[in-house]
Amino acid sequence: MTDQAVDTSGPAEAAGTEEPSGTAPPRLLGRERELKQLRADIERTGLDTLAGRKAARARVLLIAGRPGSGRTALAGELARGLLADGGHPDGLLRARLTDPDGMPVPTERTARELLGRLGVTGPPGADGDELSELLRRELAGRRVLLLLDDAADAEQVDPLLPDNPDCLVVATSEGPLTGIPDVRPCTIGGLDPGAAVKLLARTIGQVRITVDPRTAERLAEECGGLPAALVMAAGLLAAQPMASVADIAGQLRELPEDTNQPTGARPLARVFRLVHDFLPATAARILRLLALAPAGLVDAHTASALAGCSVSAAQRTLDDFVSLGLLRSNGAGRPQYELPGCLAPLLRALLEARERPAEIQLAGARLLERTVRLLQSCRATTDPEGSPARRKLAGLPRSLRFPSPEAAAEWLRTRRPALLASAAMAVEDGELDTLARRLVAALVRALAAHQGTEAAAPDLYGLHGLVLAVAERRDLPRERAAALLNLADLDAGTGRTREALARYRAALDAGREAKDPYATGRAMESVGGAYAELGDYQRAADWYGRALAQRLTQGERTDEARLYGRLGAVHTYAGRYGEALRNWRAAAAGYRRLGDVPAQARALSEAARVQEYAGRPRESLHTCREAVERARRAGDVRLQAALELRLADTLDRLGDPAAAGLHRGVADRLLNQKGSTCEIRSATTEK
Repeated sequence: MTDQAVDTSGPAEAAGTEEPSGTAPPRLLGRERELKQLRADIERTGLDTLAGRKAARARVLLIAGRPGSGRTALAGELARGLLADGGHPDGLLRARLTDPDGMPVPTERTARELLGRLGVTGPPGADGDELSELLRRELAGRRVLLLLDDAADAEQVDPLLPDNPDCLVVATSEGPLTGIPDVRPCTIGGLDPGAAVKLLARTIGQVRITVDPRTAERLAEECGGLPAALVMAAGLLAAQPMASVADIAGQLRELPEDTNQPTGARPLARVFRLVHDFLPATAARILRLLALAPAGLVDAHTASALAGCSVSAAQRTLDDFVSLGLLRSNGAGRPQYELPGCLAPLLRALLEARERPAEIQLAGARLLERTVRLLQSCRATTDPEGSPARRKLAGLPRSLRFPSPEAAAEWLRTRRPALLASAAMAVEDGELDTLARRLVAALVRALAAHQGTEAAAPDLYGLHGLVLAVAERRDLPRERAAALLNLADLDAGTGRTREALARYRAALDAGREAKDPYATGRAMESVGGAYAELGDYQRAADWYGRALAQRLTQGERTDEARLYGRLGAVHTYAGRYGEALRNWRAAAAGYRRLGDVPAQARALSEAARVQEYAGRPRESLHTCREAVERARRAGDVRLQAALELRLADTLDRLGDPAAAGLHRGVADRLLNQKGSTCEIRSATTEK
């Protein structure tokens, strides 16, 4: 059976032995003894209990075996049974800990994915320790079954273990997880001959087995009993109705062994080579190029772009690959497929041996270009009808268009892992940096358009980091400044103010190097904001002043008014009321020249607040009345009501409760008319 991750939303699927998509999964073959052992291990007394202590962490069951041995299928069958027993009412969480290229998945990414399954969004930019701690807190009160597939070592598993004995962890790995106490290993190899033959019969039918049962057993032996190899051999037989089992067994025996492979992996490599050589030349080339598929996820567009063929031809070829056991369908009704992890290294080796480096690079470029166009189409669906983006969208080929914004959002959701992996691969490769930058920019826009900036922030943080990597590698100061500003904004939004400050300063240096006035002005203003957040109002005022001086030379009136307001706010916090009042009045004058009456009213209300703090209540009363009039003219009912309440408070302090009551009555009528609460927000807090 091929390695397959278990679906997180429901019972696990048995990998490598499943029926065609849309039918019920069949019973797992030949693993009854292992299932019985694993269930017994769950009930076995742990070391903590023997020592008289209460178990502090979740119990860990380990299923160890070579890739292709069906270890994930066994874990899935175990999980399905445990969920059916009702012992884990909070469901199943799963994560794959090794990428298709064989690299271990960082703890940060795994923890963030698991938190997402729980409906929790980890802070953007948080490291692995912070996210794994958050995951343990979320699992503390739950009874969850956690399946960690294809773990490289104990260091990957240990940070993810719940501090909750009511949870159970099932891990799969090629070897032992040395370092995790009380782990319960179950080592599996190939299937026994009887189960292996039944697995063949499931695909090709019992008749072809009955004709020559001895040869069927020999074929199973040639496959090493590995379910992944058996599935491919059965698929090959199904594709050749006139071929006998003896024919395939003979062809396997004639193939030379790949001595570069470990002894236990050679049967799988031989069967894969036989299936590859059976394919027509075009299909074989498409298969080899699938080694470039990001995250091992494939759809018709991916295959079409890589091979340079039509989408419809690519779709037919992918369906053939599923029948041959070379791909797995990634869900009913979803045209997306997954490359089995056990085949990924074999496919990569074959690609490098058969394809020229220039052809591989060209295929990668075609895939990036196709992905950029799909992302642009995906984002354009959120624009209104008749907009330039929608008109441009209408000119694209039908295969690149989405029928509705909902369809585009669903495509983005299902392809998100592959899209993020594609961006990371493109940046890491370094040969196609222009395309990589376009891809990242298109992905950022699509995520922000469909999910919103706040919801997409964790993904955006990683993407801006990729842009920064390209900018530094290519010495692009303007792009470096933009990436640093975006990363710093996300840091500031999650409370990492000092980290944000360091990035804002670096962005300022990059903006100056690029001679980019927007980047330098934005960076100076943001440095001021970071100092204000840290309570260093003197430095904040200094940096706001620098940003204002630059804006004054450029005649950017909107920015000037905003910066006057920011200066007014930090001077207010520092108790320098004279400076604060001058800046708030300058902000109000700036908004008046711009014709922004609501902003002018807010600036005047802040000036009135400063006058009140300075012990000048009558001047505050006059300014507040002026602000009320501006709010009334602007039609801002909430602001007008809030200012009426401030007037009432000021009149109370001046000893005029009757007039204060009148203003409170006006505020009540305005609030009842609006049907909502009111609030005065300083204009300095608005970006």
